[in-house]
Amino acid sequence: MGSDGNEGFPADGEGPAHKVRLRPFLLDATAVSNAEFGEFAAESGYRTGAEAIGWSFVFHLLLPRDFPPTRAIACAPWWRQVEGASWRHPEGPGSSIIDDRMDHPVVHVSWNDAMAYARWAGKRLPSEAEWELAARGGLSKARYPWGDELTPDGAHRCNIWQGRFPVDNTREDGFLGTAPVASFAPNGYGLFNMAGNVWEWCADWFSPDYYQNSQRTDPKGPRDGSERVIRGGSYLCHAAYCNRYRVAARSHNSSDSSTGHMGFRCARDDR
Repeated sequence: MGSDGNEGFPADGEGPAHKVRLRPFLLDATAVSNAEFGEFAAESGYRTGAEAIGWSFVFHLLLPRDFPPTRAIACAPWWRQVEGASWRHPEGPGSSIIDDRMDHPVVHVSWNDAMAYARWAGKRLPSEAEWELAARGGLSKARYPWGDELTPDGAHRCNIWQGRFPVDNTREDGFLGTAPVASFAPNGYGLFNMAGNVWEWCADWFSPDYYQNSQRTDPKGPRDGSERVIRGGSYLCHAAYCNRYRVAARSHNSSDSSTGHMGFRCARDDR
């Protein structure tokens, strides 16, 4: 688990590489789709945090050119605060998942929302260690879920950014925003999109120095914290900007955060 390389960001705490032992578990082959989340919302009446507060963050190039000015994040101005953006309307009231995105990953879901879905489904969120073991697909120390080359034989294996971030995406992989949950070839464990597409929430609290003293059997993360672990990168990741679509890469966000590039998949114990 982890990496001793220099590709990551020191503040993320990707190292040191270390061995962990995990009890058997099952992980969903794909991230939770809009269709699946829709079943949950219809049956339970659940409202996400974004729906409750009335807005969420949307990547600027996914909005119409004539979209009215909105508040942006100072350190990341490509994120726009869009009133009415939610999992049902990913780019605001004028957009919808109904026509062609039911098989895309649900987005604009916080860690709290992901936990609510997992409980309803009789599952749970994976630990960070479980997520990384699954993402590796049986490979040892590989950079990506399929090996060390990003585009083996010139073939794209994940949905990330190509071009000049954040103004020009050449879409060589076929996508500007999210891709269907079963896009690209699965890894050695039959899991889809363990790199790119959407960030995936893990159960653990985040700490940049957790690997320094983490337990080596079924690690569950720090006892407390202010933010939760997210893994896998997203359609916005680029080698010159994020580079967190590598298997060992890790990042974090607050439990109530909601954006158009964060989703999740579920796990459960293998009884």
